[in-house]
Amino acid sequence: MSKLLKNLLVSSRGYSSSSKIRGRKYVLTKYFDGEPKKSDFNIVEEELPELKDGEILAEAEYISVDPYMRAYMIGYKLPTDMIGGQVAKIIASRNDKYPVGKFIAGAFGWRTHTVCNPAAPPKLGFLPLTILPDLGQHPVSLGLGLLGMPGNTSYFGLKEICMPKPGETIAITGAAGAVGSHVGQIGKIIGCRVIGFAGTNEKCDYLTKQLGFDHAFNYKTSDVKAALREGAPKKVDCYFDNVGGEISSTIMSHMNHFGRVAVCGSISSYNDKSLPKVTILQPSIVFKELKVEGFLVNRWFDRWEEGINANLKWLLEGKLKYEEKTYHGFDNMVDAFVGMMRGENTGKAVVKVKS
Repeated sequence: MSKLLKNLLVSSRGYSSSSKIRGRKYVLTKYFDGEPKKSDFNIVEEELPELKDGEILAEAEYISVDPYMRAYMIGYKLPTDMIGGQVAKIIASRNDKYPVGKFIAGAFGWRTHTVCNPAAPPKLGFLPLTILPDLGQHPVSLGLGLLGMPGNTSYFGLKEICMPKPGETIAITGAAGAVGSHVGQIGKIIGCRVIGFAGTNEKCDYLTKQLGFDHAFNYKTSDVKAALREGAPKKVDCYFDNVGGEISSTIMSHMNHFGRVAVCGSISSYNDKSLPKVTILQPSIVFKELKVEGFLVNRWFDRWEEGINANLKWLLEGKLKYEEKTYHGFDNMVDAFVGMMRGENTGKAVVKVKS
């Protein structure tokens, strides 16, 4: 029996450490200039410390790639560990509340192994450490999507900021992504009319035929103003904005009086070297008396389980569907990141660490 196996067997009783285990992580060494590149990173090997009382050792199963990563890294001093969420399996533990074999979701970044104390605040701030609930036949990767940060972004962003009422019309950009596709389904559960904008005809078909959107339009080939007249004949009450850019200006000009706008992101410009020029927003905001509010999902850290439980209930009731784009291999993290930014994914993009 190997020394590592002995350690892990002992650790299942809560006594051992993670000594001699080596992991790998991505370190950002250059700020992104346009599209992210492999040369912006170094993959570094690290030896993990022995576990202290209260700590666990987790091995990554799935790592998330999300649009916010592209925008946030400019705020870190280089070199810095790459941020991000992951679903990991506890392989050693000195914490009775976190036994070996459980799957957890946490803000561990792009790394293969993590030693942490679950009681400590998340270092990177985007995702509280949680033990995944029993998902039945569903994959644990949902802890990064529908039952993770995108799911809670959708749940709280729509319900707390847009505050839709049954019968109202919701418009969503980036509608086939992890957040947009979820927002639309919650809107239908509430009893709203839902229209979405996505980048391919295939994605639009998925939104209407699989997820129940009332209308979906390819923003690359459609006249957005004409699409809004068709899809939202009574105009738009709630706009969930994932992309920014000119399409946001157009949608906001087609909103009803006292409409609500939840600004979740601006993926349309994340890779641009200079900010785009778009039609001015203030006339629509002022004359329609719109409420426009940006948000970060960590505003609701104290209600995190509420969002997970609501989404899990809807999932198990068959009211929520999901798609995942799975990339394979830790060495392919950057390719997955770039592919997600280019819109290769329908639904959530994740990387299965062991290919």
